[in-house]
Parts: sequence; structure tokens; C-alpha cells
Amino acid sequence: MTVLSASAPLTQPFFQHALLGGTLIAAACGLVGYFLVLRAQVFTADALSHVAFTGAMAALALGGDLRLGLLAATVAIAVLFGTLGRRARPDDVVIGSVFSWILGLGAFFVTLYTTSRSTADGTAGVSVLFGSVFGLSEGQATTAALLGAGVCLAMLLAARPLLFATIDEAVASARGVPVRLLGYGFLALAGVSAAEATQAVGSLLLLGLLAAPAGAAIRLTDRPYPALALSAGLAVAEMWAGLFASYAVPRMPPSFAIMAAATVVYAAAFLIRRPARRPRIRPAAPTGA
Repeated sequence: MTVLSASAPLTQPFFQHALLGGTLIAAACGLVGYFLVLRAQVFTADALSHVAFTGAMAALALGGDLRLGLLAATVAIAVLFGTLGRRARPDDVVIGSVFSWILGLGAFFVTLYTTSRSTADGTAGVSVLFGSVFGLSEGQATTAALLGAGVCLAMLLAARPLLFATIDEAVASARGVPVRLLGYGFLALAGVSAAEATQAVGSLLLLGLLAAPAGAAIRLTDRPYPALALSAGLAVAEMWAGLFASYAVPRMPPSFAIMAAATVVYAAAFLIRRPARRPRIRPAAPTGA
């Protein structure tokens, strides 16, 4: 009976590529996802998951690069959400309207692709829906890692003013914080993260990678910066757990394993109670006899 050692997958090139790209993608999703949850914009991430599918299918149907279609569509529509919303913060009506239009386009491009170009790559559509992190080449993994690192750096630089604008938009604007510009920039970063997450877990499941680690982090601590770091850390840990689990059980798709890990962590967060903060009570002044 052959026993796989813990380091065995690390010797495989396909696993190294998945680990490289997946780690930075997960970190970016954890940081962006924290603010999506904090700003009550999770519906935006849900819409971007469908935008990712439409953009990828459009690129395939027109004979273009799938990854370029993903990136262009998610960033463009994310910024469009901000343009149609107030102070670059789209509301549910705006998202729902664009959402329906995007789904219609997606249906059109799926039909166009399956009737004209699907013979060239019949599995591409499935890869878009469910991800193909183990199928990343060295170049694709490097590109994903660089984009993920760029999103992480941008989020860390913008974290303080973005947190200010999220908690009290009016005061932040009065203090000279560029609230609208921050909103556009954040939505663009959310679009990049959605495009990259599609390669790891697929357009159907990317919402889980954006929302679940952040939701768990917010339940575990109400301190903003520790929660931001915890969200990124949980996303990376879930990505690693999913990759190793899928390698150990080849019949288990990596996207399922990653989401299963995210679900377990999120469920566990409900069982962990944050210690209640006791108000500091000043001792009463001694009374004279």
C-alpha cells in the first residue's frame, strides 16, 4: 500500500502552478471580500460571477483569449455599476437591471460558441463554470499571482481611507477623502478579483471565495484590521486545504474541495462566541464614616 507524503504534491509542476496562482488569488479575494461584506455589496460579487461567465464565453465565441475576456468584462461592468450608483456605490436595482441584461448576453454567446466554435475546445465552457486551477500553466499561474499581488498591494494601500469612507461616507467626504474615486477603484479591484477567482473555482463558485472567508472573519472579530488580515488568511488556508484534499482524492474537483473548506470554516465561525466586552466600571469613591 502506497502512502502519499505531505510533500509529494509539491514535487508536481501542476500542483506548484495551482499553489502559486491560487495563493495570491485567494489572498486578493479575502481582502476584497472583506470590504464587499462590510459595504453590503455582496450582491455585486454575485453579479460579477455571471459577468465573468458572459465575458469568457464572449471571448471564446469571438475567437479571443478567454482570460482577457474575463478580465475586461468584470472590470468594465464593475465600474459601470459604480457609474450608475450613488457615489460609486451601486444599489440593488442598478445591479439587478444590469444583471438581467448580462445574463441575456451570456445566453447569446453560449449559443454562438456551441454552434460555431465548441469543436475547437469543448471543455472550455465547463472550465469557466467550475474552474480549472490544476490546469494552470506556468505562465498563467505567474500572471494570476502577479495580478493577485497587485490587488493585495492596492487594497492594503487603500484600506484606511476606504474603511473611513465605508463607515461614515459623509464625514469622509467632508474631510477630503475622494469617496467616489475610492468607490470606482474598489469596484475595479473587485472585478479583477472575480476574473482571477473564476480560473480557480469557476464563475459559479467565486462568490463563496469572496464572501465566505470575509463573513467568517467578521463574525470572529469586530476589529477592522485584524478582520481584514483574518479574511485573507482564511481564504489562503481554505485554498491550500482544498488543493491538498483534491490531490489526495483525485475524484474530488478542486473547486468543490476549496468551497467545502470555506463552508466548514464559515459554519465553525457560528460556533465560536466572541468574548463580550465588559464595560469598565469605575470604583465608587469611598464614603466617609
